[in-house]
Amino acid sequence: MTRLYLVDDHQIMREGLRVLMQAWNYKVVGESADTTEALSEIRRLRPDVLLLDLHLEGRSGLELLADLRRYDSQTRCVVLTMSAQPRMVAEALRMGALGYVLKGSPGQELANAIEAAAQGRRYLGSNVAELAVQSFTQGDAQDPIGSLSPRERQTIAMVVRGLSSTEIGKQLHLSPKTVATYRSRLMAKLGVGDVPALVRLAIRYKLVEPDMP
Repeated sequence: MTRLYLVDDHQIMREGLRVLMQAWNYKVVGESADTTEALSEIRRLRPDVLLLDLHLEGRSGLELLADLRRYDSQTRCVVLTMSAQPRMVAEALRMGALGYVLKGSPGQELANAIEAAAQGRRYLGSNVAELAVQSFTQGDAQDPIGSLSPRERQTIAMVVRGLSSTEIGKQLHLSPKTVATYRSRLMAKLGVGDVPALVRLAIRYKLVEPDMP
C-alpha cells in the first residue's frame, strides 16, 4: 500500500484529501500545514509520496522541495496546487517533483500522478505539460523581475547580499517573521525554491551585479 504525506495550509483541503486517499486505498501517514514540521515528519516517517501545495502560509512549498533534495530524501513528490505559472512548473520539476497537478483537475489525474510518482515516473496534468513547454521555450523572453514593486526589488537585493530576516526587518521596519513570510511569498512568485536560485535570477536580470558582496 502506497504511503502518503499531505502538505497544505488549508485544513479542509487536507481533510478532503485524506478521505479521498483512503477511499482509493492509500495510507495517509501524516499531514501538516507547516514546512518545518513536515520536513521533520517526512524524514522520520519516510512516506512513499508527498502531496504538496506550493503556496503555504509563511513559506513556499518550493523551499520544502529544496530541503528534501538537500537531505537526499527518497520520498517522491506530487505538486497539487492552484499555480498555473510556467515558471512555477519548471522550478518544481527542477527541484525534484515528479508530478504536477492543478487543483480542480479530474481526480483520475491525481491518481495517475500518485501511481507514476510511486513508481519513480513523471506525470504532468493535462494542462500542465503545455505550461512546462512554455517555461522552456520562452527562456528569457519574459522578465519576472519587471512585475515586482520597488519594495520587492529592494527585498531581493537584501536577501542576495546575505542579510538575515532580522537585519532586513530593521531596515524595512518589519518584524523578522513578517520579513520571512514576505520573502517566501516573493520567492514563490518568482518560482525559485532557494536563495542560490534567487541569486542567479537576480544576476540574470541585472538586479544585482555578479560580484556584489
